[in-house]
Amino acid sequence: MRATRKHQPTKGQLWAATSAVILAFAVACSPKAETPVVAETPPPPPAADPTVTSLALAANPAALGFDKAVFDNARADLEADVKSGLIPGAVLLVAKGGQVVNVTTVGQQGPSDATPMSPETIFRIYSMTKPITSVAAMQLVEEGKLSLEDPVSKYIPEFTAPKVLIGKGETRPATREITIRDLLSHESGLIYGFFDQQSELGKMYMAAGDTRFDFTVLDLSKAIAALPLESDPGSTWRYSRSTDVLGAVLEVASGKMLDVLLQEKIFTPLGMDDTHFYLEADEGARLAEPPATLKAPLSTPKTAEPMLSGGGGLNSTTEDYFRFVEMLRGKGEYRSVRIIKPETLDAMLVDQIGPNVDRKNWFYDKLGGFGLGFGLLPINFADPAAGNVFSWSGYAGTNMWVDPTNDITMVFMIQNNEASANYPAKLRQWVYGGYKPAAAPAATTPAQ
Repeated sequence: MRATRKHQPTKGQLWAATSAVILAFAVACSPKAETPVVAETPPPPPAADPTVTSLALAANPAALGFDKAVFDNARADLEADVKSGLIPGAVLLVAKGGQVVNVTTVGQQGPSDATPMSPETIFRIYSMTKPITSVAAMQLVEEGKLSLEDPVSKYIPEFTAPKVLIGKGETRPATREITIRDLLSHESGLIYGFFDQQSELGKMYMAAGDTRFDFTVLDLSKAIAALPLESDPGSTWRYSRSTDVLGAVLEVASGKMLDVLLQEKIFTPLGMDDTHFYLEADEGARLAEPPATLKAPLSTPKTAEPMLSGGGGLNSTTEDYFRFVEMLRGKGEYRSVRIIKPETLDAMLVDQIGPNVDRKNWFYDKLGGFGLGFGLLPINFADPAAGNVFSWSGYAGTNMWVDPTNDITMVFMIQNNEASANYPAKLRQWVYGGYKPAAAPAATTPAQ
């Protein structure tokens, strides 16, 4: 099939297109929230052209170490899942060294939408929003508007003097306040009420508006700040609303709403013109939908609401998100546009789950770890010594990773939260099952 990249300018973008271009390509510190920090902001970087596709296929994937038969297996597996009704469709993208070696598109955009899946289909990426918000936080750290060791209460005073829930409504003072580092590493003591609705604290979160969209992320953060913590900051890894609170901190520290901040500092520079919290008017027809059998509906990004969730609110395309992961693979740079410094990204990839941090809630037991916004997961869970990818996934089954060892990036898009667990192991097989790194050049003996 063929897909066409959207090229009309969208609101909030700093670039403007002067003519239609059709691109055909092959695809298979503020003490108070009311007074934001005033600091010198560097000029925006030059923007990558969003009308120039990032998905040009490598001329010879086999020369880069990939066996086409494994990608054929991936297509067959995904087509079987479409036929069974598990998913309406999917997109799988694999690249090495920035060269796309495979784009597999199967099925259609939704159970009642016959439009074929494409790299321009828009997906709810949910928690794949977290790496983006985390990179924006580190940009503000570089600019001196934020420090990793700042207490969150410096930006949202309601977080001053937190308490830890002992049980049955009883609390004790926390050993210290939550820091920006704690938010980035999910060691804040916060939780997700939505994923823990039966616990005492989870019920408090739900009553405070954990799933509401009709108020702002700063409103949500203040509501959470009034609740006790589950554990002392820095003591336990726990997936949580940390990145949402971080998004509220970014709004205060920058003096800009989160959507504007991300647009200016990440989306426009990278040419990610289809990545938004809520869809532009002309994007609705490209939104992927889940199977009709889903027990609980997914979010409705066609209708704009006050909530800008830095932890799970973005929608994006495979093409757009590939630009973001390629920036990460490029140590903070994509097509001569620098987003963060290499040393900043290096700091984000240092495991924060140290020996004194409780791992009982970590999804991978003793394996891997978590940095500042990324999971650090083994390339091969049976052989952790083979190295890590840095990665994260989304509630509806989307997934991404950057593999520095083999210089490989991967983006996977579906829309079915009930099938999310079906794919992580398969993805590793589809990417690495037929991959053989090129042999190092033979050493030559100097002429005598």
